[in-house]
Amino acid sequence: MSTKYKQYFQQMCEQNQTLFGEFAQIHQRYETEPVRYQSIFNGVGRQVTEVVRDWDRRLCSAMGRGQFSQYSQKLSEKFWAEVRSFFPLIDQVGVIRK
Repeated sequence: MSTKYKQYFQQMCEQNQTLFGEFAQIHQRYETEPVRYQSIFNGVGRQVTEVVRDWDRRLCSAMGRGQFSQYSQKLSEKFWAEVRSFFPLIDQVGVIRK
């Protein structure tokens, strides 16, 4: 049985297949030609980032208070690490290159 953050990640991917598939294609193109695909990458990437943040909040919402706050932070970090394993450049969404 997989861990909770991996289950949430899987559910998120299943429920957003179209968006994530589109972002995967743009992500690959952005890796090779960042200036050319920057605006498309940022536009779709914003949507993907919003979805990921929403699922991160769902995962950690009940644990963010009291004695589980440290656990919640570590869980969030693991969740984002899972996202970054599929989309290594997700942190560059919104960055403008010249």
